[in-house]
Amino acid sequence: MAYQVTARKWRPMVFDDVIGQSHVSDTLRNALAQNRLAHSFIFSGTRGCGKTTTARILARAVNCLSPKGHEPCNACEVCREIIEGRSLDVIEIDGASNNGVEQIRNLRESVRYAPARGSKKVYIIDEVHMLSTGAFNALLKTLEEPPPHVLFIFATTEIHKVPATILSRCQRYDFRRIGLTEITAQLRKIAAAEGIAATDDALLLIAKKGDGSMRDAQSIFDQVVSFCGASFDARQVADALNIVDLELFFRVTDVLKAKDTPAALALVEEVINGGYDVKEFLSGIAEHVRNMIVVRTTGSTQLVEESDVHRARYAADAPSFELYDLLRIMKAVTDAEGAVRFAVQPRFRLEVLMVQLTKMPSSVKIDDLLSELDAWKKKIRDGGTLPRPAVTEPPTVTERPAVMEHPAFSGSAPAAEFRVPSSVEEARPRYTLSAAARTAESPAPAEPAPAPPPSSSSPLTMEQVREQWPAIVDEMRRKKISVGTILGETSPLTVANGILTIRCGDEFHRSTVTRNKEAISETIAVVAGGRLRVDAVIQDPLDEQSAPAPAAAAGTTPPPKTAESTPMDHPLVKALYTEFSAEKVN
Repeated sequence: MAYQVTARKWRPMVFDDVIGQSHVSDTLRNALAQNRLAHSFIFSGTRGCGKTTTARILARAVNCLSPKGHEPCNACEVCREIIEGRSLDVIEIDGASNNGVEQIRNLRESVRYAPARGSKKVYIIDEVHMLSTGAFNALLKTLEEPPPHVLFIFATTEIHKVPATILSRCQRYDFRRIGLTEITAQLRKIAAAEGIAATDDALLLIAKKGDGSMRDAQSIFDQVVSFCGASFDARQVADALNIVDLELFFRVTDVLKAKDTPAALALVEEVINGGYDVKEFLSGIAEHVRNMIVVRTTGSTQLVEESDVHRARYAADAPSFELYDLLRIMKAVTDAEGAVRFAVQPRFRLEVLMVQLTKMPSSVKIDDLLSELDAWKKKIRDGGTLPRPAVTEPPTVTERPAVMEHPAFSGSAPAAEFRVPSSVEEARPRYTLSAAARTAESPAPAEPAPAPPPSSSSPLTMEQVREQWPAIVDEMRRKKISVGTILGETSPLTVANGILTIRCGDEFHRSTVTRNKEAISETIAVVAGGRLRVDAVIQDPLDEQSAPAPAAAAGTTPPPKTAESTPMDHPLVKALYTEFSAEKVN
């Protein structure tokens, strides 16, 4: 007898033998028992899930001379004719090659003739979605009102391509993907019957490669038997199918956990030299990380479709990763998987991914940061100090970097030292020194620079600021022309308590002055020789007469008084405006 492949030799012969489609088998068997069989069916589902096999079983069941419990006997003459493909009453049509209007017209002519031996004339059209629009239209009338002796069974893998007018005239049965456990059990049964010694890990690997298709899994089983003989294990299956071993993926996560970039690049070299497909390798990493996420989330390996040995490994390794880190790794891998599809050099993309993952910092939970911030606030409120980080000694730079050898830093400059502030006051940002202080502390520049005007011991008065205002505006234009132009459209209003208030005509001018107040203060110090902090208010120039007269004793002008105090006049709010360049949002 000629050799038959496993998929044909082990094709189901009765409804009970169809793996993973009990919802379809039970419904059809009950319809036969109650004599409620429809005149047209459409079976949809992925490849190799049993659509055509179920159609043939149904064709034998309705024509069998001696059915057993509404199952075909497969022994009578009619069943034998159908099994051997020589029955005149069961016509199988390939929709991909017979998709024209002429073929459907011939079918319409033949349905008028009664069956030769059985009770039903069965038409099985495989891949029915391949029929043309004209062919579908030609079939509509016959499909809606066929002769009583005709049964139509359609099978398709792409149900969305079948017109709604066809679907509405058929009973639709959706076949599901066959589960990994069911495929593995069937392969174990076949191996035992064929006298083949295969480990459970090897059969599981074949079942995963089948991807929900029993026919694909059986074809792969034949291929492995041809390569390995009558005995094989998971390692031999991986070699036969060029599948990346799961241990390699565990090595990937070990490298990521250790943040060992050279080892990660060595793994990429091993994958390339092994001849593995980069996209398939990335898909394997994604599945591996998915298993880690499932175990880390559920605390169980029940949803992991691997052998018991690998499940134990996942249970041991998953807790060493934070869930947020695993999610970030998964996103990076899936993004790289999509990019590799169009990459000219997939290896480069894989290497960049591995470097990125090993250099990726660990995630920090926002809840932890907020809790720590609340603790700081409470401690400050109670009069304490900011908590110090857990370090024994402040880190100190012992050697000067190359930039410290520059002439500008030579001389008596001490080595840089970094220290963590111990209180809120110490952590407050320091402001820029005056020109005189910078001159005293900084070493002499390489080239002579124009000396600033001599600093006055007394604070600047309003009269001094007004006299120097044109020069201040010109100097600001020289430094930053846009800010100088805006400053030229403003005017000094008051000087009080070391703060220069500048009158602005609108919010745009006020916000520009506020954002650049440090630069303006520096310019005033250089031009006028005194240090003033800068504030800005919106006031129409016509209202200048309403401002109070300058105080003669102090030589300064008090700020304009308002008729009514608002929360914005609070000293703390003003300090926020001054210290952090705050802006009011309407």
